[in-house]
Parts: sequence; C-alpha cells; structure tokens
Amino acid sequence: MDKQNISPGAVSIDRPRLYKQALLLAKITVLYNIIEGLASVAFAVNDETLALFGFGVDSFVEVISGIGIWHMIRRINPMTASDPDAFEKTALRVTGTAFYLLTAGLILSAGINLYGGHRPETTFWGIVISLISILTMGALIHFKIRVGRSLASDAIIADANCTKTCLYLSFILLAASLGYEFTGIGGLDAIGAAAIAVLSFREGKEAFEKAEGKACSCGAGGCCEKE
Repeated sequence: MDKQNISPGAVSIDRPRLYKQALLLAKITVLYNIIEGLASVAFAVNDETLALFGFGVDSFVEVISGIGIWHMIRRINPMTASDPDAFEKTALRVTGTAFYLLTAGLILSAGINLYGGHRPETTFWGIVISLISILTMGALIHFKIRVGRSLASDAIIADANCTKTCLYLSFILLAASLGYEFTGIGGLDAIGAAAIAVLSFREGKEAFEKAEGKACSCGAGGCCEKE
C-alpha cells in the first residue's frame, strides 16, 4: 500500500481501539436519536408544532445511518487484512438513503408550514430539545470525524456528515422556536428547512457516489482515499 496516499493519522494506530470507539459512537447515535425522536414527536403532537415534528422525523432518519455504521463495524475484523469495501459501500448507501429521506421530509414539512400557516400552541419544548441536541450532536460529530479520519473510513465520515446535518437542523429548530416565542409568527423555519433539504440531498448524492466509485483497495478499514 502506498503510504503517500494514507493520512498521517492512519499510520501506526491502534485499530481495534478505534473500531471499538466507532462502534460505541454508533450505538450512542442510535439510542440518542430514538429517544430524541420519540420525545420530539410526542411534544410536537401535543403542542401542534410542525417544526418539532419534522425534527423528530429527522431523528429517526439519523437512526438509519447509525444502524448502517453499527452493522459495518460489527462485521469488520480490524485484526485481519480482509477488504472492508463491501461493508463500507453498504453503509454509504444506507447513509445516502437516509439523506434522501431527510430531504423529502424537510420539503414536505416546509410546504405544509407555508401553505397552512399553522401556528403551534407553544414552542418551548422545541427550544429545550434543540439545545440538548446541539450539545450532543456537536460532541458526536467531533469524535466521529476524529475516528473516521484516523481509520480513513468514508462510511464513518459520511455518518458524521449526516450527524452534522442534524446539528444544522437543531440550530434551525432553535431559531424557529425562539422566533415564534418572541414574535408569534408561524412558519419561520420553512426557508431554513428548505436550505437544509438542499444540503441533505447533496450529501446523500455524495454518499452514493463514494459507494459506487470507490476505486482503492482498503485493508482493515484503512482506505487510501486522498483528502
């Protein structure tokens, strides 16, 4: 393998430890988003908050990505020289599908919000959940990118990008919730949600392109893709 094509962090590293960290991050992502999704949808239905409902759906979409990475890491043995490309491609396709589903959900939510001019009873829980999500997603992104770069893993980095989209959505939910509480104007998050939908579509497209066009041969999770 050409060492010039390997990132510095991928040389002389403790792969078993890094894979355990990646697996733990995947588990945390799945568990957190299930809890966040259930809480968001429950409060959204009670308060008739479309933005919070869309945010809850997004949390369930993020679970798809987390399960894909979780499945991949469980099946790859970092102590062998077996080629993990097949597993990474599967995880990338799962992540790309999650982005596309997220795009559709955001566009639908934004359209309903604009057309109906719906006004929620309160957005208090949107503020609370978005603040918790910003802190949690920020930490997950940091650690996922660090592990993904160390292993030169497209799939783990793509999963971090999916989490990054959720972080952006958290900021949008916070802005929309605070805006409504202070102004009483409904639909403040529609334009922002549409912008995030465009970003989600782009990230999904990139994930599928990586899954289909990945040409290098990787050993034990270390891909020779150039940064």
